Amino acid sequence: MLAAVVRAFDQVPRYETYDPPIPAGPHEQVVEVLAAGLHNYVKAQASGSHYTSRKQLPLIPGIDGVGRLPDGRLVYFVVPDTLYGALAEQTVIDLRRSVVLPDYADPVLIAAGMNSAMSSWVALRHRISFQPEQKVLVLGATGNSGQMAVQIAKLFGASEVIGAGRDPERLNMLPALGADTVVSLAGDPQEAADRLGEAAAEVDVVIDYLWGKPAELSMVPLLTKRLDRSRALTWIQIGSVAGPIASVPSAALRSANFQLVGSGQGSVTTAGYVAELPALVEAITAGKLSVKALPMPLSRVEEAWNMPVDGQRIVFVP
Repeated sequence: MLAAVVRAFDQVPRYETYDPPIPAGPHEQVVEVLAAGLHNYVKAQASGSHYTSRKQLPLIPGIDGVGRLPDGRLVYFVVPDTLYGALAEQTVIDLRRSVVLPDYADPVLIAAGMNSAMSSWVALRHRISFQPEQKVLVLGATGNSGQMAVQIAKLFGASEVIGAGRDPERLNMLPALGADTVVSLAGDPQEAADRLGEAAAEVDVVIDYLWGKPAELSMVPLLTKRLDRSRALTWIQIGSVAGPIASVPSAALRSANFQLVGSGQGSVTTAGYVAELPALVEAITAGKLSVKALPMPLSRVEEAWNMPVDGQRIVFVP
């Protein structure tokens, strides 16, 4: 079969012939891959930098996608822990980590939207007890996952959603997705953190895709400007676009009712993720979440790997 193959962590995958996968267990099945998204996770997987990386080569990257089973059914799947990923003409899936799609589902939209949406969807469902009418700050709202988080927070009943990010054009797009307020993080980092403190001090939940300095500098301004510091603020750490390390000021933990949790593989069970798949598929197919997809042939993987896409999600169509 043809696939995108990683043979060195410092090189982009190459489109080449590779041995087809062989099912190894009773729940495994080979599927014909129809669409697979190029997510940040996939790039980190291919570079060996993701925290789940096994540092083994060669590998086919790709963590999820839409495929056709031998009986003709369409499924959205999350790839098992294997060196055979989704960026290939075929892959092996564990049927327990898949969900059958309705016939009218668009494979490209599903492949583009599910991973981007899953992080905040699962975080709000499984990592905290999110309640309607709570207020949410999305830190890193101009990225694909951040834009989804804005929409999902509103879908779940947030009374106010504040989106923060650097890209001015994407910030201007956020109100149409449900953001009530936007905050620019451009310019001096401390000044940006102070702006965030002024605008978002009364939120109940922070969904953080940035971490690094933006998170580190924003914690104290957000907490110290709250009218009632004993009212809980839960910070959900999901991504680390701005850096893998942030120093948490001790004052943040002592001076307010501040809870810091993470959400990702390991903090939520596989069963927890799978349980949310049908509802998330329904939200995307029903148009409740806006998805911007850019389909491309898998043969163009080298060209597309680092291509600027202006807020769209590249979806490879093998």
